[in-house]
Amino acid sequence: MTAHLNQVIHPTHRLKICAMLDAGTTVEMAVIKDVVGISASALSKQVAALVDAGYVTQERSQKDSRRVWLTLTAQGKSAYRSHIRALQQIVAGSIQPS
Repeated sequence: MTAHLNQVIHPTHRLKICAMLDAGTTVEMAVIKDVVGISASALSKQVAALVDAGYVTQERSQKDSRRVWLTLTAQGKSAYRSHIRALQQIVAGSIQPS
């Protein structure tokens, strides 16, 4: 399977968001904000780019509309994992045998 760097996922904050979502099934946006260490508005912009690409879905809590849960879509998982394979291939290619 050919791996490709993904320009939507590649920015550091989006890569971290995808990594967290790939590790869990659904993660609350507030948790991602704290772990990634960015403001709510910056996180919202990064998530919007991932949602627009079809990589992430958002769901608001019915009890508290301020709570938003994020999930990596099947397309998002595939794109993220391909991106990671491409990064691994780049790193592996840069290591010379001693």
